[in-house]
Amino acid sequence: MTEDSPHRPDGEQPGVDPQHTTEVEIDRTQAFGPAPGQPPLLPPQEPEAPSWWTDAGSAPAAQQAAPAPGGHAQGGPTAYDPYATTTTANPYAVSSTPRPSTSRGGPGWLGVFLIAGLAALLAGLGGGLLGGWVGSTDRFDGLDLGRGSDNGSAPQPGAGATTRPEGSVANIAANATPSVVTIRVQATGGDGTGSGWVLDDKGHVVTNNHVVSSAANGGEITVVLSNGKQSKAKIVGRDVSYDLAVLKVDRTDLRALPLGDSSKVVVGDPVIAVGAPLGLESTVTTGIVSALNRPVTPGEANDQSFINAIQTDAAINPGNSGGPLLDMDGRVIGINTAIARVAGSSIGGQSGNIGVGFAIPSAQVKITVDQLIRTGKAEHPIIGVVLDRTYQGEGVKISEDTDQTPAVTPGGPADKAGLEAGDVITAFEGRPMGNPDALVVAIRSKPVGSTVSLTVVRDGKPRDVKMVLQGRSD
Repeated sequence: MTEDSPHRPDGEQPGVDPQHTTEVEIDRTQAFGPAPGQPPLLPPQEPEAPSWWTDAGSAPAAQQAAPAPGGHAQGGPTAYDPYATTTTANPYAVSSTPRPSTSRGGPGWLGVFLIAGLAALLAGLGGGLLGGWVGSTDRFDGLDLGRGSDNGSAPQPGAGATTRPEGSVANIAANATPSVVTIRVQATGGDGTGSGWVLDDKGHVVTNNHVVSSAANGGEITVVLSNGKQSKAKIVGRDVSYDLAVLKVDRTDLRALPLGDSSKVVVGDPVIAVGAPLGLESTVTTGIVSALNRPVTPGEANDQSFINAIQTDAAINPGNSGGPLLDMDGRVIGINTAIARVAGSSIGGQSGNIGVGFAIPSAQVKITVDQLIRTGKAEHPIIGVVLDRTYQGEGVKISEDTDQTPAVTPGGPADKAGLEAGDVITAFEGRPMGNPDALVVAIRSKPVGSTVSLTVVRDGKPRDVKMVLQGRSD
């Protein structure tokens, strides 16, 4: 398991009592498909009973402690190579026929899926991604949802909404929805929709990479404003690892949303999610920040993302991917990206909100989006080690059993800081590290060039070391 290996570890994860583990999966919030003209939704199937165990090939590692308010969530939603190099492959499609979900073994109780959608199955899809269906009428669990914005502008917030008290949900929503867009993708692999939001007055729109990745090598992206106006968009830059993308539209009448500071968010803060769940544009939901620093790693192998997520109970559903999570000042503090569901709970291959959603923090968004606009790609911080995923003790161990790859990369940050094979990393920036998921997500949440501190145990003796993160572009 090296920083240049994109593969998730296979095989049993030790330290789990399956009788006391509830299997939960995380969906990328992929939106509705297929597009008009595609086969209609099959009758919903009865949900399977939740699995209370996992097979040996995907059993999660030991559960981690829940985060304290404002603190670090040690438990992570999936198992993965903590220093994986990701590529720009696009497996984030939603099948036009229902497919069973698969368990993602991981170090805790979650597996990860996204929430934007494509209507046809692309090669390499895994993990039970979710979606909806669009025919003559959209259907979700038997509900008739109409045809979205095909026939005009999105529903308006109502007369007097902008005159509601400043700081009220009604006032914030009325002012924010004109800056939130629906993104439609037409590509060889399938059609679908997601959400996004206006970054500036230069025509830049921010969304998730998995919303638009199918159109990266040929396809058409359309941005639909809340007033029904449509513009073709091109991809300025995108990054699989952070699951972020920047689009550009040729318009001068766009109204930007202000970017907030996610580092000032605490557990319990009220939040507002805006987007197009199930293709329903300008939908507003509310909730609170449920947890911070939750390691979330949706995707498989080369398409895996690494998110130091804000967890929220605001309702997030298929189609919300790329939409903003707002604070009570109407500022973007996160990008809605993934949701959790109990394994086997989807209906006809679909799933929806259970009160456990995840957003990319705005601090990460700012760093990565700036890089994508400047260069078209993002830098990923590394420390230069190979981790031992079979290690069952406290912390994260640097491997002692490597064949061709050095356990500590010569000249890398860890090497310069004096780390050796067999050392155990127990904390990063003062936050306990209980598994590789937590460590890689914590590292990737920092800018390249940052000086970070680690607590390392060697021969039973802890010591603190500092190192400067190096960068790599994929």
